[in-house]
Amino acid sequence: MKIICLKCNVEISKQVTKLDDVSLLNENDGEAYIPEGFFTIEKFGERDSIIINLKDLINSNHHSDESRLNGCCGYDGLDGMNRVCVNKHEIGTENSECWMPHYIALDLVLVKLVK
Repeated sequence: MKIICLKCNVEISKQVTKLDDVSLLNENDGEAYIPEGFFTIEKFGERDSIIINLKDLINSNHHSDESRLNGCCGYDGLDGMNRVCVNKHEIGTENSECWMPHYIALDLVLVKLVK
């Protein structure tokens, strides 16, 4: 499966497969939360999101609103969505700070899984 932006249909992920073995999720700070090539659906904030490895994200940039790009050595995602597709539509939140596991949470209201 791939993930696309709902507004413009641009692909924003490499090929990903649903992760069935939750024991592969890694809660260690500064490390990838989910292995490359996989996705899971989890609650992020108040909404369901597709969680993928940062290396699986494509056709995406950081948000142009610099107030959303906070962090000391990465992005903490505490100030709203900080990732947009290449066409500047908000898609989700990157969490890549040293004090948290690393992943991107793609908002299911803004993106879609496709075959």
